[in-house]
Amino acid sequence: MEAQAVTPQVADQFETRVREIEALCLSPLATPSYPARRRVPEDDCTLRTPFQRDRDRIVHSKPFRRLKHKTQVFVSPEGDHYRTRLTHTLEATQVSRTVARALRLNEDLVEAIGLGHDLGHPPFGHIGEEVLDARLRERFGGSFRHNEHSARLVEPLNVTEPVLDGILRHSGGTDPPATLEGRIVRLVDRIAYINHDIDDALRAGIIGRADLPADEIAVLGEGGSQRIDTLVHDLVEHSEAAGDIVQGERVGEAMRSLRTFMFERVYLGAQARAEHAKIARVIRTLFEHYCMHPAELPPSSAGDPLSVRVTDYLAGMTDRFCLRTFEDLAVPKGFL
Repeated sequence: MEAQAVTPQVADQFETRVREIEALCLSPLATPSYPARRRVPEDDCTLRTPFQRDRDRIVHSKPFRRLKHKTQVFVSPEGDHYRTRLTHTLEATQVSRTVARALRLNEDLVEAIGLGHDLGHPPFGHIGEEVLDARLRERFGGSFRHNEHSARLVEPLNVTEPVLDGILRHSGGTDPPATLEGRIVRLVDRIAYINHDIDDALRAGIIGRADLPADEIAVLGEGGSQRIDTLVHDLVEHSEAAGDIVQGERVGEAMRSLRTFMFERVYLGAQARAEHAKIARVIRTLFEHYCMHPAELPPSSAGDPLSVRVTDYLAGMTDRFCLRTFEDLAVPKGFL
C-alpha cells in the first residue's frame, strides 16, 4: 500500500503564525524575528525562526563544544562543581531569557546572543586574553578582544545581523548593542559571572562569607539565588519603566561595588596572581613558537596573515590542550 502524501500545513503556515504571535504578544520595542537580515541572503527555515536557526548553528559549532574545557575563573580546578566557560554561558543565557520574557522581548534572539557571546574566549579566561592581546600588540601592532573574536567565529555561520551585533557588543568598552535583547545579555552576563564566581570562590576557600561586603550583601541578598532574584526583579521593573535595559541606582551600585570586591579579592587576588605568571609563560611560549614555525599551524583560509593564523589557533585551544601542547614543546622527555 502506497504511503499517502502529507500536505506540509505546519511548515507552510509557520512564518505567518510566528508573525501573528509576535505582533500580538511582543512589546513594540522587541526585535521581530522576520525578515532575517544576513550578510549572505538565504532562504528561511520553515520550522524555525531565523534566530532559532542562529542558535542551532552556534550550539552545533566546534567553538561552542570547546567551552566545556575553558576556564571561567579557576584554572583546572579540582572538583566537579566549579564553573567553566560553558556553564557560565548556559547560566547567563537562562537568566537573559527570563528577563526577555518578562519584558515581552524576543527570547530567541536573546538565546542566540547568549549562547554565542563567549565563543571567542582564549584558554585561561581573562588572563589568557590579556597575554594574547599584549603579544599581538608587541609583535604585530594588533590587538585581541574576546568579543571581537567571538564575532569572527560566528561570521562563517552567517548569523543574522542582530545576533552578530549582540555578540560583538556584549562587553564593556563597546557601544551598547543596537537591540534591547542584546543589551539584556550585556548586563546579565555581568550579573551571572559575579554571582557564580562568588559561589566558586567560597567553595575554593579563597574568601569566606564574612569577607563579603556587608552593605552590598544587605541590598542584594545572602545567597547567590537571592542576589540574582533581586537583580533580575530590579532590572525588569526599571527597564519596563525606562523603555531601555537599565538597573535601579541602589541595586546597580551594590552590584558594581560587589564586582570591585571580586576583582580585588578573587580575580586579581594573591592566589590568582600566583598563577598568572605561569599562564603568561605558557601562552607567550606558544605564541612565539608558532610565529617562528608557521608550518606547524593547522591549514587556514587562504590569505590569512600570520597574526590571524596564530591568534585563531591559540584562542581556540582549551586549557588542557594548551597545557599539553606547551609540555610537548618545553618539557624534556625520557629516552632509552
